[in-house]
Amino acid sequence: MDVKIESSWKERLAAEFDKPYFAALTQFIRNEYATKTIYPKGSLIFNAFAYTPFDAVKVVILGQDPYHEPGQAHGLCFSVNDGVQLPPSLQNIYKELSDDLGIAAPRSGNLEGWAKQGVLLLNATLTVRAHQAGSHQQKGWETFTDAVVHALAEQREHLVFILWGSYAQHKGAFIDPNKHLILKSAHPSPLSVYRGFYGSKPFSKANEYLVRYGKTPINW
Repeated sequence: MDVKIESSWKERLAAEFDKPYFAALTQFIRNEYATKTIYPKGSLIFNAFAYTPFDAVKVVILGQDPYHEPGQAHGLCFSVNDGVQLPPSLQNIYKELSDDLGIAAPRSGNLEGWAKQGVLLLNATLTVRAHQAGSHQQKGWETFTDAVVHALAEQREHLVFILWGSYAQHKGAFIDPNKHLILKSAHPSPLSVYRGFYGSKPFSKANEYLVRYGKTPINW
């Protein structure tokens, strides 16, 4: 696995690439791609970083795993390629988006437009075996993405962290609420969407905060 990562991120995360866990992770991932069907394709593993350089980040949305069915995952959490059927969680995100901002839900599940505006769409685990959710958890990715969140939380100010569900909230538990806006709610999956995701208005709240600190709001 050649680390093809956007230069500003490579600079901030250089220490991670030299650590033993990352060497072990690299070896594991190389072997997985060589012997199994893995998503996303290798060139898209760090896609979230390519679209959203370190200093361009305004909002962070934390996911857990890439989608594990063909044609879905392309390196941005909750996002799928154009023409791919919307996964249930994304359908629910779009419903809340529509209700929150009074706009029509997008037809495409491709969230590159968000990423280009400064929304870092970061999964905790950046790869997965086909048809096997969670198959690359506890291999080192979580340590790497923890370092990403730490770098943002410590080196930037007035970011919006959108933490959907207990997993994301645990991962972001250390973030200083006096320095950043932390928006927590239930996860948008069908199993939990009615436990507080609907009506949480994350999109309008994020934009209000960005405007308050002199930043351009996101065109969701």
